[in-house]
Amino acid sequence: MQPVLYAIGPAMVFGLAVSMLHMNDITNTFNVIRHWDSSWLSREILFGVSFAAFGFLFALMEWFNWGSPIMRNTVAAVAAALGVGLVLAESMIYYSLVTVPAWHSWMVPFSFFATTIMLGALAVGAALMVTAWVRSRRADAARPDSPATIAEDLKPEGSTGGGLALQIRRRVQQINAPTNLEEWTLSVGVVRWIAFVSAAVAVALLVAYPVFIGQLAQGGPAAQASLGILMGGTLVVRLALLALVAVALGFFVYRMAASAKLATARTLVVLVIGAFALALTSELLGRFLHYAIMVRIGL
Repeated sequence: MQPVLYAIGPAMVFGLAVSMLHMNDITNTFNVIRHWDSSWLSREILFGVSFAAFGFLFALMEWFNWGSPIMRNTVAAVAAALGVGLVLAESMIYYSLVTVPAWHSWMVPFSFFATTIMLGALAVGAALMVTAWVRSRRADAARPDSPATIAEDLKPEGSTGGGLALQIRRRVQQINAPTNLEEWTLSVGVVRWIAFVSAAVAVALLVAYPVFIGQLAQGGPAAQASLGILMGGTLVVRLALLALVAVALGFFVYRMAASAKLATARTLVVLVIGAFALALTSELLGRFLHYAIMVRIGL
């Protein structure tokens, strides 16, 4: 799991950096959190920074093996809870705009959490499969012994440097060690759950859109104007991709993961990555539609 974990941090830092572009003057950075008690935007920033901080702390604890497993899992749980708060705050920024009927709807927080669950799970699944497949190709270069001894087995001959530098080198080698059968079994078990949950979310979105469309149709002029923008080829492509994701995950990935062998992992890797690519494309279209249907009541 650790190569997956260390890919999250840079993505989060990049997202926070890009969000700074909302401000005309970055010297006003600290002012944006002053109204945390009334502003969802301020809460979003607080949750985002806190999530990144606890995630970074957890990554350090995992890397250097600091604290007990219970302590590390506690930090991870706090980070996850802050992440849930971040998604909620992001969705409520849009939901709270009562003058935009298409946003002041249950569909906004529902779709935000659906995106988080489906894309987040599939990204982890794709990263797990790629990691296991790449590691399996190193099997001839180093013997896959138990996790307790692999770092010592792969220690470079004549390595020099301080204690911290040596620890980091050995940690990198341990993380990149060939996948053994136990790790592969755990990985495909996780991927089966990911396939099940992500397929269920895709189906839930397919059901939610007709309900949302019906509500817009019964709304006022602004809601119906949003409906006119929504009903087009982009929505059709989005729904078709969601259906493909559900089929690919439900009928292929879930069933194949039950009997996939490490030596022939390539097919499963391609399927999981393909499902993630389809879901990512669909969700990008969903975000495009989300902003396109912003029609205000009045001026």
